[in-house]
Amino acid sequence: WVPQVLPSTQEMVELYRELSQHPGLSTACLGPNVTTQYGGKYCSLYTEWSQRDLARAENVKFCRQYLIFHDGASIVYSGPAGTCSEIKDELLSRESPSGVLKAVMRKVPGKEKEKEKEKQFLEIWDQNRKVKSIDLTALDKHGIIYDDDQFGCLAWSHSETHLLYVAEKKRPKAESFFQSKAPELGTSDEDTGHPEKDAPLKVGSPRPRAGRVLWGSRKANRAVPQGEQFVYHEDWGETLSTRSVPVLCVLDIEGSSISVLEGVPEHLSPGQAFWSPGDTGVVFVGWWHEPFRLGLRHCTNRRSALFYVDLTGGRCELLSEDTKAVWSPRLSPDCCHIVYLENEALGPHQQCSRLRLYDWCTKQTSTVLEVVPRQVWGAFPGIYCGALPGLCWAADSRRLVLDTAQRSQQDVFVVDTVTGTTTSLTADGPQGCWSVLTIDRDLLVARFSTPNCPPTLRVAVLPEAGREAQARWVCLQDAPPVPGISWGIRTLRPPPEQEHPQYGGLDFDAILLRPSEGTAAQKPPLVVMPHGGPHSVFTAGWMLYPAALCRIGFAVLLVNYRGSLGFGQENVASLPGNVGTQDVHDVQLCVERVLQEESLDAGRVALVGGSHGGFLACHLLGQFPDTYHACVVRNPVVNIASMVTTTDIPDWCLTETGLPYVPHGLLDPSQWSEMLHKSPMHYVDRVRAPVLLMLGEDDRRVPPKQGLEYYRALKARGVPTRLLWYPGNNHALAGVEAEADGFMNMALWLLKHLRC
Repeated sequence: WVPQVLPSTQEMVELYRELSQHPGLSTACLGPNVTTQYGGKYCSLYTEWSQRDLARAENVKFCRQYLIFHDGASIVYSGPAGTCSEIKDELLSRESPSGVLKAVMRKVPGKEKEKEKEKQFLEIWDQNRKVKSIDLTALDKHGIIYDDDQFGCLAWSHSETHLLYVAEKKRPKAESFFQSKAPELGTSDEDTGHPEKDAPLKVGSPRPRAGRVLWGSRKANRAVPQGEQFVYHEDWGETLSTRSVPVLCVLDIEGSSISVLEGVPEHLSPGQAFWSPGDTGVVFVGWWHEPFRLGLRHCTNRRSALFYVDLTGGRCELLSEDTKAVWSPRLSPDCCHIVYLENEALGPHQQCSRLRLYDWCTKQTSTVLEVVPRQVWGAFPGIYCGALPGLCWAADSRRLVLDTAQRSQQDVFVVDTVTGTTTSLTADGPQGCWSVLTIDRDLLVARFSTPNCPPTLRVAVLPEAGREAQARWVCLQDAPPVPGISWGIRTLRPPPEQEHPQYGGLDFDAILLRPSEGTAAQKPPLVVMPHGGPHSVFTAGWMLYPAALCRIGFAVLLVNYRGSLGFGQENVASLPGNVGTQDVHDVQLCVERVLQEESLDAGRVALVGGSHGGFLACHLLGQFPDTYHACVVRNPVVNIASMVTTTDIPDWCLTETGLPYVPHGLLDPSQWSEMLHKSPMHYVDRVRAPVLLMLGEDDRRVPPKQGLEYYRALKARGVPTRLLWYPGNNHALAGVEAEADGFMNMALWLLKHLRC
């Protein structure tokens, strides 16, 4: 098998160091068009990337600029302008609509000598210099700024006079009942966290407006509250543990004043906000947080709706249905339409989504794209994405672009919002994983990668309506493929006895990576990786762990079992109630088929999986103990019954078990039994293969008690096991140090126990 000589630990360190340096591309922004003296047009393209810095044990962000010369129909020339430079301490940044100004939200470390806390600043830059720097911490109108993509935003008003963002609501300072007090000393409003009400502002437009503007906080009792020091504040779960009560905040740039917007109903948490047409108010997504908050990260099934709050009257108006889950609202360039994504509330955390369109003038809502029951080649596969691109509209305010999973690849489509027709913009391009970064004046910027090619930057001009399939992509920087990796996608159909009784005829995919060097006589060992979720998908893009394992000499099988996204809503709906059987049998079928058809070593097969992928790995170890010889799991679900009371997503435990979820529900013994029966713990007595566990101490999704439960059960049964515990890491184990250490320990464990 490959390699000829077993890689030393140092060689694996160097391999990981090399592959982990490939940067990821996160954002792109097109500057205004410039016309040359000869009549040609060009614009700048600003891009942000992130890269692992193993020496500093952190992800570093850097920017790179490009120039794009175009004639409106095609790209004439494009290339880099200057070198990369690191971006330090930026939380958010946004160019103004005209491209003349840029707003930057920045965190500044406190001075150590004065024992200062970290501060937050809002900066305004023009094309020559920084024109404003506002210390938001000193103004003390709110808590931390939300820089996440769940609630966070930084939105310019159309008039470019105001900025809108989301922050944590200011909490009144609390003190002990036994606090010593200086006699006769009054307490100011600022001390209690109830600032004076701001004077009315002219908001959103330079011209004065009649009526009262609702800002600031209501006057409150001036006394500092007692007995409030240790009150529990709910949060929004995994990766959002510092988010509790978001508020909408507005900066008046000229006056350098911050105001907190009133009028948002008490039962809602606002986010993803932008200025309404005419700057008369703010449009936002509001998430229900009663009776209590559930985890939001990767959960596009939380009850939410689209709202408009009027600035002059404080009136809050519902713009969408209020029984669904909505997110990602995007305003068209002509300010006439808002598109957004919609799912059913509750049920599977990720689903095939609807694309909805709200007409600002008629106040009517229509469905542009419906849920797709089954994926069919040549037809639109349905929408499966965490968000629409920040800028997704074409210049005609009629078409928009989005990317979505299409089975085991990801493609870019243009959608006509009037007719509902869709056209692939990447059907003629290379097969892999395409993502839209931005579109502006019909210049389209995308990211492309494959399992053996790290992310590259591509640009195209969106052709006129009816000719979209003729889009021609230009690569802005070459990233040569990583040598030694070949890959392909295969489709499988379950045998008749494993067909779903309601959704028959479903199939599924797997992506196989193979070492492409070495002689045909050598049979590499196989690492089987099912994805987490379970309603997510492996698309044929760049993934560090599979690529690095392949370079060491393992074949890697990435399985998109039934229940994965990109195959139609029926595929998603087939899995709840059948976890631990349907998904397990799909992976096992795939493994047996690949071992039959490919030149692989059936005596050296291992499992690697995280979250629901870890759930499947542990199931497979117990249900098919003769197939697998080693296992590595990251934050695995091992016992749904013990997870339901500790996770930030208790609804997941019931939904995937096939039980109804209601917030006030009490489980009866048969339901607890059903959860345990569908869990890997049910099969722990049959496990023989050595297991390496990796747990994130701060995981709120699958708390580390799950992995500890499995660790103890294996130890008690004499199964070789090892546990790695990563402080400061949550569910993804994505900290640079944890990720690197996890890879090395995984590789060494597999090499040792597969007798390589």
